[in-house]
Amino acid sequence: MNKHIKKVAVIGSGIMGSGIACHFANIGVEVLLLDIVPRELDEKEKAKGLTLEDKVVRNRLVNNSLTTALKSKPSPIYHQKFASRITTGNLEDDIAKVSDVDWIIEVVVERLDIKKKVFENLEKYRKPGTLITSNTSGIPIKFMSEGRSDDFQEHFCGTHFFNPARYLKLFEIIPGPKTSPEVLEFLNGYGEKFLGKTSVVAKDTPAFIGNRIGIFSIQSLFHTVKDMGMTVEEVDKLTGPVIGRPKSATFRTVDVVGLDTLVHVANGIYENCPKDEKHDLFKLPDFINTMMENKWLGSKTGQGFYKKVKGKDGKSEILTLDLDSMDYRSKKSAKFATLELTKTIDKVVDRFKVLVGGKDKAGEFYRKSFAALFAYVSHRIPEISDELYKIDDAMKAGFGWEHGPFQIWDAIGLKKGLEIMNAEGEKPAAWVTEMVAAGIDSFYSVKEGATYFYDIPSKSMTKVPGQDAFIILDNIRKSNEVFKNSGVVIEDLGDGILNLEFQSKMNTIGGDVLAGLNKAIDLAEKDFQGLVVGNQGANFSVGANIGMIFMMAVEQEYDELNMAIKMFQDTMMRMRYSSIPTISAPHGMTLGGGCELSMHADKVVAAAETYIGLVEFGVGVIPGGGGSKEFAVRASDTFKKNDVELNVLQEYFLTIGMAKVSTSAYEAFDLGILQKGKDIVVVNKDRQIATAKAYAKLMAETGYTKPVKRKDIKVLGKQALGMFLVGTDAMEASHYISEHDQKIANKLAYVMAGGDLSEPTLVSEQYLLDIEREAFLSLCTERKTLERIQHMLKTGKPLRN
Repeated sequence: MNKHIKKVAVIGSGIMGSGIACHFANIGVEVLLLDIVPRELDEKEKAKGLTLEDKVVRNRLVNNSLTTALKSKPSPIYHQKFASRITTGNLEDDIAKVSDVDWIIEVVVERLDIKKKVFENLEKYRKPGTLITSNTSGIPIKFMSEGRSDDFQEHFCGTHFFNPARYLKLFEIIPGPKTSPEVLEFLNGYGEKFLGKTSVVAKDTPAFIGNRIGIFSIQSLFHTVKDMGMTVEEVDKLTGPVIGRPKSATFRTVDVVGLDTLVHVANGIYENCPKDEKHDLFKLPDFINTMMENKWLGSKTGQGFYKKVKGKDGKSEILTLDLDSMDYRSKKSAKFATLELTKTIDKVVDRFKVLVGGKDKAGEFYRKSFAALFAYVSHRIPEISDELYKIDDAMKAGFGWEHGPFQIWDAIGLKKGLEIMNAEGEKPAAWVTEMVAAGIDSFYSVKEGATYFYDIPSKSMTKVPGQDAFIILDNIRKSNEVFKNSGVVIEDLGDGILNLEFQSKMNTIGGDVLAGLNKAIDLAEKDFQGLVVGNQGANFSVGANIGMIFMMAVEQEYDELNMAIKMFQDTMMRMRYSSIPTISAPHGMTLGGGCELSMHADKVVAAAETYIGLVEFGVGVIPGGGGSKEFAVRASDTFKKNDVELNVLQEYFLTIGMAKVSTSAYEAFDLGILQKGKDIVVVNKDRQIATAKAYAKLMAETGYTKPVKRKDIKVLGKQALGMFLVGTDAMEASHYISEHDQKIANKLAYVMAGGDLSEPTLVSEQYLLDIEREAFLSLCTERKTLERIQHMLKTGKPLRN
């Protein structure tokens, strides 16, 4: 199907509908967002003398919903200006406009009778060939399209986005009885390539894949927590980041999503899956029923498993629900000996063997939980999916799990998992036993850089489809390794392009990473054509190794610190002035030194979800790896005859001084960190390394030439410095900033003004780097700076003096 989606209609503007509309706007698609007409005036409308016929009244619901969504945090939209791509209307006056769209997405209330009525009305105006889908989370797709035309049914299916639509990657596609295979194929590809999702074609079964397994997992924990006498804090400690799950873990996640939402899905599974071997487990425990009766639904009602209150001293405190007494109490700490054993294990996948081997309550909890999960997912094939990898994909993309159930089982060991299940009274599906009997000891394997999964019908390892557009570094790291040290691994991506990925803790940039970067450039210049700097961790880099800086400063090893900063600067300049193209591929947190590295690459291929900025002010210093210099350079390049140059420079100064961080890659263009016409954004992070490689290859093949070092940077000298000093003095005098903040700001001002030159002058990059380094080092002698660095090292949060 050669179809282009230029315009979509979203029917229903609630939290989910507005979120879906915003995400289509994110990727450049025009959106028509429609909702019902209000049946009565509100008080404000009455006061204004409006009637039910006024357009502002008729579009009130849709406009209020979209406005609320756009103000919410985290934002559903990459950039507020993208909201202009959304046009609002109502289902009476504007329904005929759906004849002009390529895809209609229904997101109304979860009632079959209402949905069927909406589809009946839509079909009156929908043109043949238009895609039409429902975002239902559980209503059978087969019932929705009954009575509709053949063309409608051929182009109809479920497309289940997870909330929030921008951030959660799962995109379930559920065919109806007559859905065209071409439609499914198109939506599968569109979800992955354009929407940046993990597309999973699911069967039309209750709750589909993600919610069926996800709700089972939560319900299983609800019962386990009571059986084992565990607290809310203990469960959240055990089911969070330690096993590669979100920080919100289990109970805090339920509070955020809403207990009523979970109960609705759980009840649906209980009512519609009578043959499920774990049917009784979906029955709600007494403490959940009590919470529902009390309307303790979570964040939306102000209390759930957690409750935020203010004490007599005015300070806020988060209380926890005691599941035995059903009273709120102060939080209790949760500590387990088993978790202590995993503190030195950086990779989550390597922790599972240790966790299930624990001798304490934590070990018992993990054995019970994983045994139940493994048994359940094995029995869901072929009921909800024919392929096991789809279950893993759904849990990773929809629930934020770093590893899916079958991947966790592989990490523990297939046979070890069976032993644990046997000990806990759980039985796997017959196909697992047959698989083991046939001598196959894992669900996944890697061959020639590709992932293979155990295909049950053919009883053989089969390549996971759709990998050709991706480069999976985990799969090629060992076989394609060119160089490795304690901080980096350099891999051959093929076609003459190298990739360097950080391997340090939090991907911090220290001496080993800088040495690796220089080695990568040496190798690329000698035997390759280009270099990508990218990784597939949670974040690109949180910046320079401030622990190293702190130790040198405390020991007053200023010569060594000067050399370390110079090495950082020189390495950044090599990124820019090498004889091969360099591409940075940032994603997630890209802070401080990670941002500086990206700004010095020939091109940035950023993931849409990139949170990038120069945040050094938070630890009492200025950007010292070329970041301060680079903003002075970019300000100079922005100067035009008709511009007020001081205003341009001030904008760049404030971006550093206020430690601004973009909330998406698109916002980074506004901050001057990414550059229009040079840098690009990819929505699907899984494609990022492959896309970066393609650009490096293209640049090399079209005749990349080493740039000439800059000596034409216009700095404004005393004219700018005086303006900045007057400004920081006024801010300190009005107590907007501290005395130490003023000192940092003045050092930055000195660098960005190019020093105290008597008049505007053209200078070199090296000149700016030298005064940047001098300013950075002078701040490292300050006691307040050392206090800030120490605070950051202890808490992970900046300290404001």
